Amino acid sequence: MEIVNPRAAGIDVGSRSHFVAVGQEPGDVREFGVYEADLRELTRWLHEQQITTVAMESTGTYWQNLFTTLQQAGLEVLLCNGKFTKNIRGRKTDVQDCQWIQRLHSLGLLSGSFLPDQATEELRTYCRHRASLLETAAVTTQKMQKYLRLLNLRLDVVVRDVTGQTGMAIIEAVCQGETDPERLASFRHGNCRKSKEEIARALHGNGRRDLLFALSQELDMYKTLQQKIAACDAAIEQLLREQIRADEQRRELKAEPKPHKRVNKNAPQQMDLNQLAYQYYGGVDLLKIEGVSHATVMALMSEVGSEGIRKFPTAKQFTNWLKLCPNTKVSGGRVLSSHIPKGSNRLKIALRQAANVIGNLKETHLSDFFKRIAFRKGRQAAVSATARKLAVIIWHMLTYRMPYNPPTQYLFLDEKRKLKLVQRIKKNIAKLDLKPEELGFATA
Repeated sequence: MEIVNPRAAGIDVGSRSHFVAVGQEPGDVREFGVYEADLRELTRWLHEQQITTVAMESTGTYWQNLFTTLQQAGLEVLLCNGKFTKNIRGRKTDVQDCQWIQRLHSLGLLSGSFLPDQATEELRTYCRHRASLLETAAVTTQKMQKYLRLLNLRLDVVVRDVTGQTGMAIIEAVCQGETDPERLASFRHGNCRKSKEEIARALHGNGRRDLLFALSQELDMYKTLQQKIAACDAAIEQLLREQIRADEQRRELKAEPKPHKRVNKNAPQQMDLNQLAYQYYGGVDLLKIEGVSHATVMALMSEVGSEGIRKFPTAKQFTNWLKLCPNTKVSGGRVLSSHIPKGSNRLKIALRQAANVIGNLKETHLSDFFKRIAFRKGRQAAVSATARKLAVIIWHMLTYRMPYNPPTQYLFLDEKRKLKLVQRIKKNIAKLDLKPEELGFATA
């Protein structure tokens, strides 16, 4: 095979050491440590060997510091998925791994992974840390429900959300030593559906000290987590406003209010994400899409960024990266399988959640599409198909800066083909500047 990258190196990334290969001979492999001085020594050695491009696997988080160091040294770094470098023959060693990566890269057989810019990486760190805090807060809420149930305080029966206004007021009073059911029921908020009498009947506890101690500990942990989530929201808002202030055109944009969009309690409460997202994407209003919530937009902003979606030349490549399109395998002219690949990133999960919400809507373009697929193939297939359709819509909106304009009526396949044919003919007529008499059409 022809050598595409003659000055290529391959690195097998590890937790305690990195193996670097610049050729296929035994003397072309060296082992380096993971400290900063070791990484700089690795870079100097690559420059001495006149290496211009490097390929490495995305092994955990061990590759990130090495990737940054190599990029700062002026080398072209290709980060590839580990599944593309697995087919090594014989006994597997670190030396053979790095030489195999170097061989594949020199032949041009490796493809790089998607990597966002530095600002998007910062936003991704904040958003992923926020998601981790929300998961921890959810576990803490479940533990509070458990201790309340063991205390025979059936607050989860009479209150829909124990971390709401009514539930938190009652839990704080219980942790402070209040045992009177009538007094506890008086903390009921006006929006609570259950009456004070029914709430009082559910709050006759047994008063165990050990369970009260554990409940108070979990309550303090929940309050601390909520403070950390609010601080994370403030950091996210500050980062978004810094990026918006850097562009004068973005600062002048004004988004339409979305009173119909329901704001989940886990969504950022202190910032206007509708306005920030509209300015962040330069006037593209993604929240106009039915089913797309603030969590969906935040996942898109943190995982792809403002200009990262332009790295995908087509919408098909974007959906393929999200693993939302079938991986069709054909052999001998026969389709062997057409399943959706395994694996989910955070954006794919967010789009599937939005698609599931769309399935519960009525009389919208996407909900009609969802129900047609669900009628033929079931709800799970409809969620995947609608998530893919959402990804295609978002790609077109962000790439071409076009508003969301769903069709008002459903067109069958032959009608769609006819419409596309007419549009193509009109485009060619306008391009060639043809007149009706030149086409043989009679004019009045």
